[in-house]
Amino acid sequence: QVQLVESGGGLVQAGGSLRLSCAASGRTFSTYPMGWFRQVPGKEREFVAAISWSGGDSYYAESAKGRFTISRDNAKNTVHLQMNSLKPEDTAVYYCAAALSWPSQKPTEYHYWGQGTQVTVSS
Repeated sequence: QVQLVESGGGLVQAGGSLRLSCAASGRTFSTYPMGWFRQVPGKEREFVAAISWSGGDSYYAESAKGRFTISRDNAKNTVHLQMNSLKPEDTAVYYCAAALSWPSQKPTEYHYWGQGTQVTVSS
């Protein structure tokens, strides 16, 4: 029902910024709460941020608060994650995902996932 493709990852120095984008296919995009997760080798997939279907409510991991901003444009079927003040600890593959309930901060609550985009922050 929905397919997700992330983009915008790359290499950046600590303190820099990146803007991740997630393009969704299908006209039902606006019905899904959306989230961003990240994962590094050997660790569990970690919640980063989530936004409600309307875009009026959002949640952030403690590590992301004050630095990251999640947003969505339902008319364009896109979700974004603006990442500022990046730290080496933010290095991971970042995934866009769609959930069927709200609030959702657990990977098991998300039914659709993108392929991921690599974010590397150098010290």
